[in-house]
Amino acid sequence: MSRIGKLPIELPAKVEISVASDNIVTVKGPKGSLSQKVDPDITMNVEDGKLIVVRPTDQKRHRAMHGLYRALINNMVVGVSQGYTKEMEVIGVGYRVENQGNLLTLTIGYSHPVIFSLPTEVKLTTAMEKGSPPLIRLESIDKELLGQVCAKIRGLRKPEPYKGKGIIFKGEIVRRKAGKTAGGKK
Repeated sequence: MSRIGKLPIELPAKVEISVASDNIVTVKGPKGSLSQKVDPDITMNVEDGKLIVVRPTDQKRHRAMHGLYRALINNMVVGVSQGYTKEMEVIGVGYRVENQGNLLTLTIGYSHPVIFSLPTEVKLTTAMEKGSPPLIRLESIDKELLGQVCAKIRGLRKPEPYKGKGIIFKGEIVRRKAGKTAGGKK
């Protein structure tokens, strides 16, 4: 039995879950609504405020999907009830961030500012405080979309190991490397 798949999903008080005839699971909560298509072989049972994902057999394909769909549905339940937040720091001399609505403007060492348009499902806030690196804060109910947006922003200027400059997640530690040594061979 899948260790993840067999765990029941606790449904908070204000969260409703419905399964359509074409196996589309819809989760509605105080923060919004999310949908996910589930394989027709996987079934879902709601009992006593808990959702249980059940697989029909122990085939390798069914075992793989069992844990996957349980995790995806759990992420949707957490998203519509609490939401997800990611914070990123922009580290480098002269690096700046600004936003107008869902338009993020990054000054990250290129000859021009980089303008990044975010999807409407992601809420963006930026902070530039003296003494700390510029901060990008992203909020969404969709964990997958939030992760993709963060990866694209990080890909604009990945952290480099010599000076530590780049876009990193808050609290992330960048492994530093020693540069060239002075003197060399004689």
